[in-house]
Amino acid sequence: MSEIQIEQIRDDLTWRIRHEAMYPDLPLEAVKLEDDSEGTHFGLYAGDQLSTVVSIFSEGTTYRFRKFATAVDAQGKGYGTALLKHIIEYVTFMGAKMLWCNARVSAAGFYERFGFVKTNKISRNYNIDFVIMELQLDN
Repeated sequence: MSEIQIEQIRDDLTWRIRHEAMYPDLPLEAVKLEDDSEGTHFGLYAGDQLSTVVSIFSEGTTYRFRKFATAVDAQGKGYGTALLKHIIEYVTFMGAKMLWCNARVSAAGFYERFGFVKTNKISRNYNIDFVIMELQLDN
């Protein structure tokens, strides 16, 4: 793995990677969130290349992450693992009691390795199945 650095970034810096990794066949607008300006956004840089992004939103002590994406040419290198560990530490430090996401069903196993648990809340968007997954945090 290249030398990595994780930084808080502007919301617009997340859009290119979100688009490329998640919905390349849709317009760029499909990856922009209405409340992007209210979120906290993190980027993982491998060398000097922004490779993985995630956006975090809070409601009291419940935190949600959205649009967790790794650039196609950077996938499989452990960057998602590094960034997810970082945001779990970050929200724990911020006082979170729970962290949740709307995960692609195909990625549920990845999140389970970190202690996330599937709920029975399943949805479908852009022909992709999603399940809400939750991580209880001890603070």
